[in-house]
Amino acid sequence: MANAQKSYALVLHAGAGAKAGFDYAEVDEHLASLTLKGEAMLKSGGPALDVVDIMVTEMEASGYYVAGRGSAPNRVGQVELDASIMEGHTQEAGAVCAIKDAVNPISVAKSVLQKTPYVTLAGSGAENYARVEGFAFVEDPKNYYKIPIGCTEDELNSEEMLHGTVGACALDTYGNLASATSTGGVFGKPEGRVGDTPMIGLGTWADGDVAISCTGTGEFFVRSGGALLVANSFKLSGDSLEEACWRMLDEVKRLGGDGGLIAISKSGEIVTAYNSDGMKRAFVSEGKDVISKTFK
Repeated sequence: MANAQKSYALVLHAGAGAKAGFDYAEVDEHLASLTLKGEAMLKSGGPALDVVDIMVTEMEASGYYVAGRGSAPNRVGQVELDASIMEGHTQEAGAVCAIKDAVNPISVAKSVLQKTPYVTLAGSGAENYARVEGFAFVEDPKNYYKIPIGCTEDELNSEEMLHGTVGACALDTYGNLASATSTGGVFGKPEGRVGDTPMIGLGTWADGDVAISCTGTGEFFVRSGGALLVANSFKLSGDSLEEACWRMLDEVKRLGGDGGLIAISKSGEIVTAYNSDGMKRAFVSEGKDVISKTFK
């Protein structure tokens, strides 16, 4: 690994499905605390890939968000989870989709990246892989899963494409980028539904120049070109990072969807953008204090 440089940056999101007028103070506090933990890891030389994995793992475990413990059953009563992770300087990636009852699907995705020649494992294949590798599964679903902050039980059973996702992007002190994204998917989804989250280049992307994690109505992010549209607009079209993010979000809106994304460039620039009512997010970079907020 190259000698460490001084700068670092970290940004988290916990979904763009925030409701205007709801008090997300508990979420803002949780994300701020988590961001401070991630900052300490980066300051001590932690690799970006490990930092985004741990940030998302803790968001999955909290039950506060529509990922991991905060996920809702699909229409046949199963909790199917999606996650992906990518390392920028190697462009290695791992993902799982429609994996049932994995405690931390993002860690399974990281294992796919590190231990297999594949990028994505799905359904029962992902579950079998995770069990062989010793990952934990929920033993008592009725008592494990929680209603995420800001959601109601009625909404969990809705088929109105209500959504939530968690994600993280990091620039480490070696100049390397990484991103990770995890979700329980839209509420009331049919069995086997997969959105953009586990799709490398759509819900998650990292290369040598930029790291991106998306959140929103996945079908529209897939149809818009997702994270790769942002990366290519930033690198090839002369857009600023913020312009590139909005290029994709405007296309999502044109198609009828909403959501948001977080991004970090290799220079440490952070962008958080959304076209929904709000997006739960927190960020920090070298020489700057942590900011955690849900609305503008």
